[in-house]
Amino acid sequence: MDWLGWLIFLVALLISVMWHETGHFVAAKRFGMKCTQYFIGFGPTVWSFHWGETEYGIKAIPAGGFVKIVGMTSLDTVEPEDEARSFRQHPRWQRLIVLGAGSFMHFVLAFVLVFGLALGLGIESDDTTQLATIATCVPANSTALLNGAACTAKESKAPAALAGLQPGDKVTSFDGIKATSFTQLSDLVKARPFQTATLTVDRDGKTVTLHTKLAYVPHWGGYLGVGTTDVFQPTSVFGAVSYSGSFFSQTITGSVSALGSIPSALPKLFAKNRADTSAGDVTSVYGAARDTGEAVAANAPWQDKVAFILLLIASLNIFVGIFNLVPLLPMDGGHIAVVLWEWVRASFARLRGRADPGLVDYQKLIPVSFGVFMILVVFGVMLVLADIVNPVNIG
Repeated sequence: MDWLGWLIFLVALLISVMWHETGHFVAAKRFGMKCTQYFIGFGPTVWSFHWGETEYGIKAIPAGGFVKIVGMTSLDTVEPEDEARSFRQHPRWQRLIVLGAGSFMHFVLAFVLVFGLALGLGIESDDTTQLATIATCVPANSTALLNGAACTAKESKAPAALAGLQPGDKVTSFDGIKATSFTQLSDLVKARPFQTATLTVDRDGKTVTLHTKLAYVPHWGGYLGVGTTDVFQPTSVFGAVSYSGSFFSQTITGSVSALGSIPSALPKLFAKNRADTSAGDVTSVYGAARDTGEAVAANAPWQDKVAFILLLIASLNIFVGIFNLVPLLPMDGGHIAVVLWEWVRASFARLRGRADPGLVDYQKLIPVSFGVFMILVVFGVMLVLADIVNPVNIG
């Protein structure tokens, strides 16, 4: 079923790209700017049609998309009759809205996905200590644990298996401490490596007391070897809004942190302990598609699969929305920075009683834009290669 997950991700990616370009397109049209092309992909045209003054279509390289708005920069050649409708002739506040509309649409799509998940399926909760899986061995390290690596002959038997825990058991207490959630139980276990523990479980309505010695996983902590299935609790519209806001806050914080860690992540992309470094916090389109495929193929309830995929796609849309706002050309944020600089420069000129200096000379910015573009290409290729030969499982 991996192929189905890949297909779902690729369709979601295509929709996200179209949604981004639609934001630019609709905003530009709303302000009367002339849009001559709306394409998904780059390179040679595979298929297209004309509707009104705009050509819509698909390009051969599915690596993004674009909307062609006439007169985007001072370098563009515009027919005299179209100059009044060019991007550069419109007020700066309108240009800023058009440039920011792509990222805005990513945020809208992410909110709709998270809100719909919370309202339709429910909010994921770990308020259960009923066990769904029992590990057979102790992973060699945290990377093997997170990646679900298969057991080897060198690895010892997991404490949960030695204790006799079974799928369906509900842990009611751990060393005399009442178990209230799986997160709480995991924290208790991780804090007590090598220690003997007593577990009380409810097994088919009967109380069973079990004993075992916890193991230790490097860079992780104490290890028992159990897993649970989250439950989904129905919520109200206000609860869905609150959940969506919390998700946005956490994802934005994580995205900004991931962007800030990119320089330090580069040397560690191919390290054996990548998952334990800043390189473990970044992934490529290939890595995200692979994780979606693995989620669909996993032996897990459909609710978990739906939640994982929707939250993954929402997270990627938030990340891309933020990334596009980074004030570096050729990204939208770079063009926004140029318009803001024009605005600041015009304000200073007005204070000094001078004429508006007008548009920034993009000819001078071409080397910077090309340099940033090449850096992004190199980093993107490295990230894809790392996700192929040295993957990190995020789910």
